[in-house]
Amino acid sequence: MYFCKPFYVDKMKTIVLGIESSCDDTSAAVVCDGKLYSNVINTQSIHYKYGGVVPELASRAHQQNIVLVVKEALEQAKISFDDISAIAFTQGPGLLGSLLVGSSFAKGVAIAKDIPIIGVNHLQGHMFAHFLREKDEEEFVPKFPFLCLLVSGGHTQIIVVESYTKYEIIGSTIDDAAGEAFDKCAKVMNLGYPGGPIIDKYAQTGNPNKFKFSKPNVADLNFSFSGLKTSFLYFLRDQIKENENFISENLPDLCASLQFQIVDILLEKLSKAVKQTGIKKITISGGVSANSGLRTKLTELAQKEEWTVHIPKIRYTTDNAAMIALIGYYHFLDGKTDGLDIVSVANLAQLS
Repeated sequence: MYFCKPFYVDKMKTIVLGIESSCDDTSAAVVCDGKLYSNVINTQSIHYKYGGVVPELASRAHQQNIVLVVKEALEQAKISFDDISAIAFTQGPGLLGSLLVGSSFAKGVAIAKDIPIIGVNHLQGHMFAHFLREKDEEEFVPKFPFLCLLVSGGHTQIIVVESYTKYEIIGSTIDDAAGEAFDKCAKVMNLGYPGGPIIDKYAQTGNPNKFKFSKPNVADLNFSFSGLKTSFLYFLRDQIKENENFISENLPDLCASLQFQIVDILLEKLSKAVKQTGIKKITISGGVSANSGLRTKLTELAQKEEWTVHIPKIRYTTDNAAMIALIGYYHFLDGKTDGLDIVSVANLAQLS
């Protein structure tokens, strides 16, 4: 679990409790007047042995964890439910059973304490993770408009962000997401779950130009990683026929080559988006934004192309309630709250 340094509050402040339960992380956070007071995350380790998240197990674990996680977040922030101005929760996208645990808890608190609730788009939370800051932390946030490259296990998108509430997706994956490609290729090599960080680790000592895999040819600003994943699978199959120890003998080079190609695909589309929009302020968000190869290559490209780039702190790249609480805070200031009839939505396309 990660805990932020606690700060003391008074009754005149706007305080939002955020809850995140879209996948396998149960998280609660407190944002006060736009600043982060606490952020508690409980990661479910039960999924590791299955090589991926099991939805039914995830929802059960959320039910077991959410009360304790919220309690710890409130204690870290030195507040109680009576101090809260509103409670924000992840409405979607995500695993429906997991989302329902968070929304049900939020509604229960809202009824018991007579406070408003705010449903938050999980991906919007990732987009604005760069705006999270603790008390007395220097503010260095993106200026609108900016381009966001959002890369995670379930989504790969390029988004034009014009304000806290106005944004447009101009590129998206047509099949697998970048994080999914990392995880599935890692599974083929029996590296464990989640695969992305493991591949990143081995890639540090590998030759990124050792092996080449199929590169997708997708129109416009959209992405595709299904073909790359299949190419990687067939390549390993053919090599193992000749040498059953091929993976173990070439693991760093395999990881470095795979990572290089995924990063190259991402940055090629991002460069195209910059040229089309003329926007040179760039952010990256989502779990894959923690990848060292992506961070390094984006920084190098930004220096070459004279872009302004914002790279998130590692602790804000994965799923967390801090980003949900922050978006909830902005919505609350704008007067946007939701009724108790708000429903969880697994598919982003169904969210407003």
